[in-house]
Amino acid sequence: MTGIIDYGCGNLFSLISSLEKIGERAEVISDKSLQSGCDRVILPGVGAFGNAVQKLKNSGMEEVVKTLAADGMPLLGICLGMQLLFEKSYEYGEHNGLSLLQGQVKPLYEDIPQLKIPHMGWNSLHFTRQSKLFKYVEEGEYVYFVHSFHAKQCADILATSVYGKEICAAVGRQNVYGVQFHPEKSGDTGLRILKGFVEL
Repeated sequence: MTGIIDYGCGNLFSLISSLEKIGERAEVISDKSLQSGCDRVILPGVGAFGNAVQKLKNSGMEEVVKTLAADGMPLLGICLGMQLLFEKSYEYGEHNGLSLLQGQVKPLYEDIPQLKIPHMGWNSLHFTRQSKLFKYVEEGEYVYFVHSFHAKQCADILATSVYGKEICAAVGRQNVYGVQFHPEKSGDTGLRILKGFVEL
């Protein structure tokens, strides 16, 4: 069973629906006592980094995410959820993240001022190293992005995409993974990525 962390900053319905399409049972976790039956967890995220971190702390779910990751449970951060995995973000100030992965989150406009921000649309994936997360996906398949900030100085990049320049699209180290795009909005390709995650 896959647990979905609910801390008030995620669109849970489409993610639950996508997991159901691949035959995976999903359960929303909004209390630290509810994750005991889960085999893996997903940390979604929509909105601003600072607000999301504060909500994680206030809900008690920050402790849950860190504990599960430390215990070796597969964890997947999606979009803002991926950004929260890093050490720090510079979105409207400076905010500390979960520090589960090395890297910082910075504004896209600093690197690609010539292009429209937020980056919204379909872009292809280019793998930097093999990962079981993408075992059902081919090089060059398209996924859907919606973001204004991106991860930099990453030590664990699994895939990149190009939007004016090469940007980090996916990361992974041991049991902790993150994708900047939305697999639940990426059609069949996204479903196959979720399938790879639930089989980890």
